[in-house]
Amino acid sequence: MDIKEIQSLIKFVSKSGASEVKLEMKDIKITIKTGQDNNTTIIQQATPEYTQIAAPAQQVQTAPATPIAAEKTADDSKYITIKSPMIGTFYRKPSPDKPNFSEVGDSVSEGAVVCIIEAMKLFNEIESEVSGKIVKILVDDATPVEFDQPLFLVDPS
Repeated sequence: MDIKEIQSLIKFVSKSGASEVKLEMKDIKITIKTGQDNNTTIIQQATPEYTQIAAPAQQVQTAPATPIAAEKTADDSKYITIKSPMIGTFYRKPSPDKPNFSEVGDSVSEGAVVCIIEAMKLFNEIESEVSGKIVKILVDDATPVEFDQPLFLVDPS
């Protein structure tokens, strides 16, 4: 494992929100611990010699880790959820100077673009799978989203 792979692993762990990750291979052991103020990576080879690398402190802002499913109430069950088809960054508008694709209360038709998800510098338009009225937007603009994460609640009636 070279230094670039280790650096990309550190970035991935800090963005994921995990507090500690341990990776053990036959010749190397890596432990990455992230805190609110610093990230520390300890790399230990199988031999008695070891190297410790302290990664620079990075400000990582993540969305609160509250499960969306637990927030649903009985009346939310009549709504259809538009979910993220990929991992990336959620954007409500095509560019900073343009209006949002959709707002709470807007009517959307099947195939209408409701947001953009950026993944690896590619901007993917996410289309509504259902016609109806947007009741709730579950994700803040410019925040990371995961695969199958709920984005919008739509009332199909």
